[in-house]
Amino acid sequence: MIEKAKDPESEEGLKRKAQIMSIWDGSMFAIHDGCGLRYITPYALLLGATNSHIGFLSSIPQLLGSISQLLSLRLMEKGYGRKTITTLGVLIQSLMWFPILALGILHFYFSVRSDILPGFLIVFYSLLIISGMTVGPAWSSWMSDIMPKEFGGFFGVRNRVMGIVTLASMLAAGFILQYFKNISVPVIGFTILFFIAFLARSTDSFFLIKQYEPVFHPQKEYYFTIWQFIRKIPESNFGKFVVYVSLLNLASWIAAPFFAVYMLKDLHFSYVQFTIICLITPIVTLIFMPAWGRFADLFGNLRTIRICGWIIPFVPFIWCFSPMFHGRTILLMIFLGLIESLSGFAWAGFNLAAGNFIYDAVTKQRVAICVAYYTILNGTGIFIGSMLGGFISSLPFHFFGISVFLLVFFISGLMRLGVTLLALPLVKEVRYVKQFGIREAKERLLMLSAKDVMRYFSTKF
Repeated sequence: MIEKAKDPESEEGLKRKAQIMSIWDGSMFAIHDGCGLRYITPYALLLGATNSHIGFLSSIPQLLGSISQLLSLRLMEKGYGRKTITTLGVLIQSLMWFPILALGILHFYFSVRSDILPGFLIVFYSLLIISGMTVGPAWSSWMSDIMPKEFGGFFGVRNRVMGIVTLASMLAAGFILQYFKNISVPVIGFTILFFIAFLARSTDSFFLIKQYEPVFHPQKEYYFTIWQFIRKIPESNFGKFVVYVSLLNLASWIAAPFFAVYMLKDLHFSYVQFTIICLITPIVTLIFMPAWGRFADLFGNLRTIRICGWIIPFVPFIWCFSPMFHGRTILLMIFLGLIESLSGFAWAGFNLAAGNFIYDAVTKQRVAICVAYYTILNGTGIFIGSMLGGFISSLPFHFFGISVFLLVFFISGLMRLGVTLLALPLVKEVRYVKQFGIREAKERLLMLSAKDVMRYFSTKF
């Protein structure tokens, strides 16, 4: 295999096979996400978690996971293979589902007190997230060596496949949970889901092992510390981009962990109703992701970020109008479905373009380290936002019977808008892109999206 890799044609063939394996790898992660990560908040509520616990569950794992990426950089610097680092991290992450599902069994079958279980859940879930996020720099560096030149379209297709699998997994998971809740043993439903998540994530390692890894030689002259990176932020376009995304995540995560809590506790949704609303975002993402990928390739990742960045602040504002449909469940679900459609449309483009912007803005030698620092600052923003949201949602807020979660949503929207107004204009595009007006942008995006909708069930990946 090493000798063949020296042949340019063979090298390209190996890369194409690796890209296909990467899509399979992403599919396994999607099952892990749809059956496991997406239902950790309902599981925490089942174990007796408070709003503060939910804030800790959303913040601490992200912060520690972000910091753990420095370990990945250190291992790469010492000469450990990127494939080895990634595969080992994925295997460890898969195993962490066993202590998590054991907590529910201890609570419901051995009467372990619910006041201590959420704390253990935070610990084990933090270890799960840490082991998964540690591999980030190694995986990103690896992907930068095997992806095609027009990587926006590639990731658009990969993310659409992942969206389909996530959608199917979440739908099945919702019905499984509702069935076991109806027979008064919801813990069995969660046990089944988390075991499926374990199987999917462990199978993921097989597809990672099968992927081709180009030879990688760490170059210490490209290394710089996170403090050097922070000091250069005022004069660095990439640094300003990282600050903008981190602040937007801070503002967004004030509310993000509590949409689920609001639906399950205040709106009293069943698991099926909860799942239906949660499915809207991946469905819309599934439809629009390839369009956003091609749009970003043609007209720039930054322009995509700007379009989506102006939509994102209004999503939590609209959630604040949900009490108008109190007692009218069908209308309420339609209303929330429309909000989540808007959210899925915006976040699909934003997340894709933000990820691609890194590859545009930094050299291949610095991809791993820049991804690590990007993730650390984002994790810090998520930590602060989630903690702030947990604090606000725990306040004895009573204003004409309005839920405290609506206050959380309003503050989140206000801060998102402020970040977009102040920080987004400071970021500049880093590659040549086609220029056009707003009308052309809208027509182009709608044209691309219409084609995707028409090919929704017929396209083969």
